[in-house]
Amino acid sequence: MKVSLRRLAHTRSGDKGDISNTAVIAYEPAFYPHLKAQLTAAAFKALYGGVVSGKVERFEADGLQVLNFVAHGALGGGVSRSLALDNYGKALASAVLRFEVEVPEELAPLLRGPAG
Repeated sequence: MKVSLRRLAHTRSGDKGDISNTAVIAYEPAFYPHLKAQLTAAAFKALYGGVVSGKVERFEADGLQVLNFVAHGALGGGVSRSLALDNYGKALASAVLRFEVEVPEELAPLLRGPAG
């Protein structure tokens, strides 16, 4: 079954200059392998449809069930240089929660929040 990332994980973010940092933290260890397999650096970048102009790097903290994404060219030149205030790192971290992840039915009882 396909579910939105927000049912499997939460995010934390930061930004500095034109670089956004987004950590995706699995709610349950059982979710992490599915996040790791499907939420690649390329998938992360594609989700933003051109907002991220530079490369995206993904770092894995397997022991913590965390994926950390560093997106270069993600903030329109930097928060203080851009009129697009929605491009703060926290807005990008919130947007990734709409990413859809395929998970096995047996994980349904562990999902958080309402379906849909």
